[in-house]
Amino acid sequence: MVDAESKGDGTPVTIADREAEQLIRARVEARFPEHAVLGEEYGESNEGARVRWILDPIDGTKSFMHGVPLYGVLIGIEIEEESAVGVVNFPPLKEIVAAGRGLGCTWNGKPCRVSTVSRLEDAVICTTDVERLLSRPMGPGWRRIQQRAAFSRTWGDCYGHALVATGRIEAQVDPVMASWDAGPFLTIATEAGGAFTTLGGQATVHGGSGVSSNGLLHAEVLGELG
Repeated sequence: MVDAESKGDGTPVTIADREAEQLIRARVEARFPEHAVLGEEYGESNEGARVRWILDPIDGTKSFMHGVPLYGVLIGIEIEEESAVGVVNFPPLKEIVAAGRGLGCTWNGKPCRVSTVSRLEDAVICTTDVERLLSRPMGPGWRRIQQRAAFSRTWGDCYGHALVATGRIEAQVDPVMASWDAGPFLTIATEAGGAFTTLGGQATVHGGSGVSSNGLLHAEVLGELG
């Protein structure tokens, strides 16, 4: 297991988180010094710039610490406060999901799309932490989804959102997401033909929660959780 420290909010951070963000920041700032960079470990630089990079050096730190390969490096880019680029890299899995506004979504360089499942009873629905959902007001709604869906799993954190975009599951529900957790996924989900919103239905990465879906089931999932 990788050693970690506890941050102020109780979440773990490793030397890998910090050094990975330092490396990405240094490369962005060397090439695009006029751009802003917002990262989980070091906050925001050049605030107010027209272009902003949003970084999570290791999303799924607990998985990383325990050698579970479902963690990723997240990069989102906003242009004039609108999501424009999303990239998530899963180093142990050798998978990269990437999208640009108006350019579609790719999985390891090949075009990918969300699934065409239109019935919740045929769907696979995921979340990162079941207990976190159950301890919140949407807990009873999550239980209803579990009872109705084909099955549910905890292939969580960023990997669940990537599974939606590549058509392998139908929805990923995260009741708590910081901007850096969500950064790439509005662009990725939209360009893959699906949807990404907060639990309240807002299409933003800054709303504190996130649901990726194939679009066909989005309203139904939000309705159950609401």
